[in-house]
Amino acid sequence: MDSLRSRVAEALRRFDRRPADRPDLKPASVAIALIEPGPAFLLTRRASSLRGHAGQWALPGGRTEPGETYGEAARRELAEELGLELGEEAELGLLDDYPTRSGYVITPVVLWAGTDPALRPSPDEVSELHQVPLELIDVEPRFLTIPESDAPVIQLPLFGRFVHAPTGAVLHQFREVVLHGRPTRVAHLEQPVFAWR
Repeated sequence: MDSLRSRVAEALRRFDRRPADRPDLKPASVAIALIEPGPAFLLTRRASSLRGHAGQWALPGGRTEPGETYGEAARRELAEELGLELGEEAELGLLDDYPTRSGYVITPVVLWAGTDPALRPSPDEVSELHQVPLELIDVEPRFLTIPESDAPVIQLPLFGRFVHAPTGAVLHQFREVVLHGRPTRVAHLEQPVFAWR
């Protein structure tokens, strides 16, 4: 366990993260929360009652409040959505910022959530919670062209369907950087049109 945590932290330390200079967008953070056994990460399906992106696959996360660090925002959202309280020592590193079509710039925060953490999903925010083994995202994504954009749309195969950007892009970069040590960039990858609003 400690060796996995150390390997993930070292891969992120070596990664030359690229922030997005987009003051026109609202800052947000998402958590890639790693757990044992597995190793796995926590993935949610957003509640159908939510105003934005209802029913979509998502990493726990949300808007970064004024004065919060990215890690503080990701840990707060984990607590609000899944009842999972983590300290600052759980933060392993950051991936590239991802600007979204819906007006946010997302900062992915990789966190170590430990062994069999107690999880209490909030029904107001989460309709499904999955503990996804890392091996399931160690796959090649599919890239589509759409008439609305010159950039390719990324589709990450998972659970017999596809996870789109931003979540699909963030998970693809995690796979590349952490599992394979490749400094792959994903901020240019497009979201499907249904996620633009």
